[in-house]
Amino acid sequence: MTISSQEDLEKLRTIGRLVAQTLEAMGKALEPGMTTRELDDIGRGLLEAEGARSAPELAYGFPGATCISVGPDVAHGIPGDQKICAGDLVNIDVSAELDGYYGDTGASFAVPPVTRRVERLCRDGRRAMWSGIRAVRPGAPLNAIGRSIEGFAQKNGYSLIRNLASHGVGRSLHEEPESIPTWYEPRDRRQITEGLVFTIEPFLALGEDWVDELDDGWTLRPTGGGPAVQYEHTLVATRNGPIILTLAN
Repeated sequence: MTISSQEDLEKLRTIGRLVAQTLEAMGKALEPGMTTRELDDIGRGLLEAEGARSAPELAYGFPGATCISVGPDVAHGIPGDQKICAGDLVNIDVSAELDGYYGDTGASFAVPPVTRRVERLCRDGRRAMWSGIRAVRPGAPLNAIGRSIEGFAQKNGYSLIRNLASHGVGRSLHEEPESIPTWYEPRDRRQITEGLVFTIEPFLALGEDWVDELDDGWTLRPTGGGPAVQYEHTLVATRNGPIILTLAN
């Protein structure tokens, strides 16, 4: 969507803050021995206590309130009986609707103890996302985001998953502009317009560049089974720079 009023901005800030706080709480609750369903129940409770509805349930009939993926899975994992173990890499994606507005955020969490290689991957996953955010300004090409992220990845020896992309959001979970690459796509001639609301969510990996859907019809896993992380914010492009909507405070 494109923001057209202060009310739009405030409503987006409200749902953005809620999904961010939910993600933060789920990350803090994460511990070995708990199931992904127990973790999802925490997220559901926080969202529903504020009157929000799970966006993947609402939009797609997803079998859970949040997406929880335990490595090597990286996205759209279904909460269930799987127990989280020490050393796991867990991705949590929280998106929800409130008063007709949507917020979308996500992060990967390494459950200690983990290798320095995985710690570095998590640190640099966040840095990759912020490199894309810094490229946002009205009038700039949309592919400047992917150009910046890809530049960071190449400089630091990482790959990017290339069949998962960012997207427009606001009045629905996925809307125009659809499929915003987090790698450089020179054929993409779209521009960032003032007030545009969208996500930036690179999937940074150690050599992987593709995910496959598992037999459950939801879960996505890198083809080679290698580690990958995702970090995601929802933002709005303004002449004074991007406003990050999915901050917990």
